[in-house]
Amino acid sequence: MGFQTEFNSVCKFKSAQELYELLEYGKGKMMKSGFRVFPAGQKVIAYTPENEAIAIVRILASIAEINFQGEEVTQVEMELVRKLTEEEARVQTALAYEMFFGEQGA
Repeated sequence: MGFQTEFNSVCKFKSAQELYELLEYGKGKMMKSGFRVFPAGQKVIAYTPENEAIAIVRILASIAEINFQGEEVTQVEMELVRKLTEEEARVQTALAYEMFFGEQGA
């Protein structure tokens, strides 16, 4: 049992619904498996389930717990700072593939 740190920059949504709520309402949350640390107050780039950069968000809270099924999960609450422009999204997506997601199209 240990915490995994989400370093500066990646906030990847696995659920399109969670991403939609963030973009529609300006605030949202997402569930991640395992115990993770998302530093409150930090701004990060949010990625779609397809690994495309879409927005800058601010982490409001990160709550790690064991749910009723006995699984280690982390709930992350965030607010939308702003959506990225097309050029920013393209550059951030390319950098994320090189740094985090592996080769694009691989």
